[in-house]
Order: sequence, then C-alpha cells, then structure tokens
Amino acid sequence: MDYLTVNKTAWDKRTKLHVASKFYDVEGFLKGKSSLNPIELDQVGNVAGKSLLHLQCHFGQDTLSWARLGAKVTGVDLSSEAVAQAKNLAVRSGLEATFIEADIYQFGDENSEQFDLVFTSYGALCWLPDLTKWAQTIARALKVGGEFHLVEFHPINELLPAGYSYFSQDQPDIEDGGTYTENCDGQQSTMMTWAHPLSEVINSLITAGLSLQAVHEYPFSPYDCFDGLELVEGHGYQMLYKEQQVPLVYSIKASKS
Repeated sequence: MDYLTVNKTAWDKRTKLHVASKFYDVEGFLKGKSSLNPIELDQVGNVAGKSLLHLQCHFGQDTLSWARLGAKVTGVDLSSEAVAQAKNLAVRSGLEATFIEADIYQFGDENSEQFDLVFTSYGALCWLPDLTKWAQTIARALKVGGEFHLVEFHPINELLPAGYSYFSQDQPDIEDGGTYTENCDGQQSTMMTWAHPLSEVINSLITAGLSLQAVHEYPFSPYDCFDGLELVEGHGYQMLYKEQQVPLVYSIKASKS
C-alpha cells in the first residue's frame, strides 16, 4: 500500500471539510484573525523581512498568518486540494505567498532555496515514516544562522488515551477515521501514520547537524482535538491522568551553524 497515495487522498478529502468548518473559521481569518497561537508566536518572534518555509502547511492559514506579520512565506503540502485552497486563500486575503504541492522528501530532494526560518506545527510528524530524511530536508533548507521551529502535539497522546505505541515501529498504523473538525459526520478516510517518540525527533535534528536551542513541554493544547480534554479558561485544554496533567504539546527551537 502506497502511503503517499493513501494519505494524499485522505487530506484532499479532509481539506474540503476543513475549509468549510467553524474550527478553521476561514471568514474570521479573512477579516484579520490570526490562526497562530501564543506558543509559536512567542518562540519564533519577529519575522518581519525574513524568509519562512512552512512544511506541511495544509491550506495555508498559518503560512499566511506569518505573511501578515511581515514574513516572505513559502508553504509546502502533499495535498493538491490543500495547495489549491491555499493559493485561493492568498488571493482572497491579498497576501503574497508561494505554495508548492510536494511530498516533503520530494521537496527536500528538489529544493535549492534556503530560508531564514523553517516552521512545522501541530499534527505533522505522524504522517512521515522517516524523520532522518525530514531533518535533512530542514537542514538543507536553512541558511547559516537560520532557525527551525517545531510546535507539535506531544507523542504521549498516541498512548494516552488513544492506545497506540509511543515508540517507533517498522509498520505504520492503518485505520479508517474521520477528522477533528465539527463537520466530519460520516466522513471516513483510510490513513497511514507512524509514531515518533520525542527522543527520535530530537536525535534526528542533531544528526542532521542542527544545534538545539530549546525544548519545552506544555500541559495545555490550544485545540480541543483529543478525547478527554477539558477547558481551563485562559490556558487552553488539558488532560488529567490520575489527577495529574499530561503533556499535550512540545516545542523545539534549533539553529544551523
């Protein structure tokens, strides 16, 4: 089974739902609302005048939110539907951006441009079978002195409460499922995903030659997208296990020297 074809089909289908969902609130975005969260805004900092590559950019809301803050942005995504919607959103919002339809590994092999910043966020890594190649793509795409910023759901979520493996396995998890937006009733797609523990993510970046600047873990998610979450006003959503907070999000900042 070709994971790229399977996952591209799933994300082409999901994108149509996401653009129409309250979760993504495209109309709010077009009126000026940013889709970025405090975690990534605080970590990445001022992007004005900087070139920014957004890997696995979906239909471009975060990419274009960085453009609104002054970055020169390029987004890359596997889904042809997502890239088409991203280009349309750029036109509708009056923002300049480049969007490329490509598998991350294909993009890494073909790309010759270098950027000040590379950014990846929220639910991206589970779709990739090989983090070594992913990290090499990032390292090659960065200018000397450039920074990589990852904000991702903590892999402990694969274990609690979902019951998947925390540690990497040779074979992907294959399942039919819906999506995380409120308008997904009856919409099922086959998906292939891989578990990546925090140690694997960190070691792949080190092996690619990047220098870690910071690693943080957070007990709150900005999104209500997992079973068992509860809202804590002013913080986001938390999950408790035996009355203790579960890490839901982590971030990594690394640089190229």
